[in-house]
Amino acid sequence: MAQEFGICILSIIPGRKEPADSSEQVTQLLFGEHYVVKEKRSKWIRIQCEMDEYECWIDRKQHHPISEKFGDRLNKQRFTAVSLELAGIVQNEATREITPILMGSTLPFLKDSIFKIDKQAYRFEGMAQTKAEKKNIDSLVQNAMVYLNAPYLWGGRQPFGIDCSGFVQLCYRMSGILLPRDAYQQATLGHALSFIEEAKPGDLAFFDNQEGKIIHVGMLLENNHIIHASGKVRIDRIDHQGIYNNDVKDYSHRLRIIKRIID
Repeated sequence: MAQEFGICILSIIPGRKEPADSSEQVTQLLFGEHYVVKEKRSKWIRIQCEMDEYECWIDRKQHHPISEKFGDRLNKQRFTAVSLELAGIVQNEATREITPILMGSTLPFLKDSIFKIDKQAYRFEGMAQTKAEKKNIDSLVQNAMVYLNAPYLWGGRQPFGIDCSGFVQLCYRMSGILLPRDAYQQATLGHALSFIEEAKPGDLAFFDNQEGKIIHVGMLLENNHIIHASGKVRIDRIDHQGIYNNDVKDYSHRLRIIKRIID
């Protein structure tokens, strides 16, 4: 049975837990991210994002179908170009209409400022990462710093509202490394470090609650600091106990494990 694909051609599409506007937002699709249609209802579509296999519901009015052939081509790409602009625009070459896009948006098969979605060509004149840099720690930290002071938003994946795991996922995505969507999923990757003193910039720290469930993630920086989304994207100190929030003079998150994704 043929798969039905779709792609986000808006700056953001909210992905919801249930098929209702009142349901919580669990993620966001950014421009150029494609997905498989899993279920259709009169007003809602359940999708699986191809980048991270995350499932959610989107409003059917925001669904843009693409051919199975183009969907397969997207799946076979080793690396898809992503925008490095905090915010920018793409222009439809045929209609001249413009669409705002945000950092981390996908630009399929970008070449000489042109990319295509099926047979429709778009122009993007901004900065983009067009080649995977899987071992570039500096790029991870640079990506993270651009989000500094972005407000926290549950399910958010963009500079004007982002959650902790979305923040980490996008920082790695822009360096050519795909991570799962949620913190507990990300915690299954890489290899664990025994001591915080072994950690390097770009390593990930995971934090749990009283029940032992992973509920938070952040990226390690130099000199026992961490950048993470908590209220906003911020930099705090970290030690073997967890994250120390200097604003409240107390620990905000309890450290569970540190993982190295890039050797």
